[in-house]
Amino acid sequence: SRMPGKKVCIVGSGNWGSSIAKIIGSNVKASNRFHPEVNLWVYEETVDGRLLSHIINTQHENVKYLPGHKLPRNVRALPDLVEAVRGTELIVFVVPHQFIGGLCEQMKGHVKEGAIGISLVKGLDEGPDGIRLISDIIREKLHMDVSVLMGANIASEVAADKFCESTVGARTLANGLIFKELLQTPNFRITVVEESDTVELCGALKNIVAVGAGFCDGLGFGDNTKAAVIRLGLMEMVAFAKMFCRGPVSSDTFLESCGVADLVTTCYGGRNRKVAEAFVRTSKNISELEEEMLNGQKLQGPQTSAEIYKLLQKKNLVKEFPLFSAIYQICFQGRDVQDFITCLQNHPEHM
Repeated sequence: SRMPGKKVCIVGSGNWGSSIAKIIGSNVKASNRFHPEVNLWVYEETVDGRLLSHIINTQHENVKYLPGHKLPRNVRALPDLVEAVRGTELIVFVVPHQFIGGLCEQMKGHVKEGAIGISLVKGLDEGPDGIRLISDIIREKLHMDVSVLMGANIASEVAADKFCESTVGARTLANGLIFKELLQTPNFRITVVEESDTVELCGALKNIVAVGAGFCDGLGFGDNTKAAVIRLGLMEMVAFAKMFCRGPVSSDTFLESCGVADLVTTCYGGRNRKVAEAFVRTSKNISELEEEMLNGQKLQGPQTSAEIYKLLQKKNLVKEFPLFSAIYQICFQGRDVQDFITCLQNHPEHM
């Protein structure tokens, strides 16, 4: 008789959560390491007069956030978070970053002893020293080991099973390897690294740079300019990680999928780029554009720039990070978007 397999709960069922549910649902069926049924927590809403959880459980498709893709039948949608996490040993967090704190509060006292987590959440939270990593919030509130998964992973392409890579950052390597086994497929290739905080910061900071790339597109500049934005953005990402992370930060980590690859794909595809381009062309503000263009989803780039900017102000470092700072000031303080190019021309990198 074999040991019972570890049961998985996915917390979040948006575009990315549903794409990951597709992978996990099919992987657990093929392995005796995992329990064959997957719990998927769904934020309950009504779509054309029907409950989303009911649609997923009967049609096996998230018609709102991932239309056109069937989810495996062993993925069970549950609108009750406590019920969804009960008895599960592997918890995958994939919700917009602004909701993580409240969800962890609801989960307190209901997580199985010894459960481990992985965060797919790209963003940062406000903390006492300026910013906090999302994985740290989960660790603090739920007292569990948390790995992270970040990479050049546009959800619709992952769902369509197009080849891509991703990076798992794991403070506890053995746990990172469990999640690699849970998530890797022939077309979703995973490297595990131990520099977890750097991996997670890359996932948050690249969204700021993508806003800059969108400004370039909106202003009609070409690929050379965008390449400069990507490079200068990467330099600021590395400098910021070295300043912020407690552990070592090696430039090798930026060469993983979570670093330069995710940065490139987000600056060419991705919704932060698209909305930032519209911001220049329409003169509407960010929240109006979110409403119009994102089907109710939130933009991570501008919000992350605001969290970073507060920390930079506090540490008197605004001038050292002109690209991050300009993006914040253009999005929220009415600085002229034309100034973005001035910020590139005068970047301290060139002085």
